Amino acid sequence: MNLSVVSFGYKYGIPRDADIVLDVRFLPNPNYVESLKKKTGLDSKVRKYVMSQPAATKFLEGFWRLARELLPQYIREGKSYLTIAIGCTGGKHRSVAITHLLAQKLKSSGYPVQEFHRDIRDDS
Repeated sequence: MNLSVVSFGYKYGIPRDADIVLDVRFLPNPNYVESLKKKTGLDSKVRKYVMSQPAATKFLEGFWRLARELLPQYIREGKSYLTIAIGCTGGKHRSVAITHLLAQKLKSSGYPVQEFHRDIRDDS
């Protein structure tokens, strides 16, 4: 199965090819932290900030438990492609950090995964 994990910003719309869509706008937004505003979720400082929130850890662990159950089911059904889309407001901080961490977890578990960050922009 070709597995893609993509981050996106809701203000730019949900990716059309998304099979599973997750919303992380419930997490505190690094955009409002001056030292993190111009960075992205690919920066370790932003990821550390996002993951310092207990809700972020709980969310990632919970989705990982679900994914371990669902992915083999999709494979058994013969699904060739699966796209997991993770969104926040602008697609620059929270969704990028969570997408990156989820992609790493999937890769370390033996899944071939591609990681995309659709809405990382330098316009903020």
